Amino acid sequence: MRRFLDRLYLTAGWLSAACFMSIALMVTAQLIGRIVDSTMRLLGMVPYGFLVEGLAEIAGYLLATASLLALGLALKSASHIRITILLGLLSPRPRWYFELFAIGVSTAFAAFMTLRMGLLAYDSWVYNEVSFGLVPVKLAYPQAAMAFGLLVFTISLIDELVITFTTGKPSFVATEDALTLGKEG
Repeated sequence: MRRFLDRLYLTAGWLSAACFMSIALMVTAQLIGRIVDSTMRLLGMVPYGFLVEGLAEIAGYLLATASLLALGLALKSASHIRITILLGLLSPRPRWYFELFAIGVSTAFAAFMTLRMGLLAYDSWVYNEVSFGLVPVKLAYPQAAMAFGLLVFTISLIDELVITFTTGKPSFVATEDALTLGKEG
């Protein structure tokens, strides 16, 4: 099971990277098109007028999807921003309760958001909703991708909740400690 979960988080991370690369490629294509057009104008030629239709809208969907897909891997690799000042003041037992509470509340919130995003994607599918931009995008697709990212994040939080309950501390604490020791040395 551990191997499956780690692969799930890593796969979602790679999908997130693919979304960011898609954004970069589209922006680069648009930029090159503008440079070519400007050069053609300078040479007295009629510009080609290259345009990536709906770039801003599609990039927005990709950015939201990439951000949500990366959450699970970020949690498991201790890349989330955590405020540990209070935790450092607590003895092990109260810290354990505090960690369980924080991860539990986060899990409940992430599960709620996953459910709501999934229902939103389902409604968009049923009613065949499309975006109002230059390119009519079926909204169910980006919403389903975002729901998948939230689902992976929820699973990673449940995973951390179980690990924290059984071992006494979240798995990402060891990574945080290693990073802290690396900075001090």
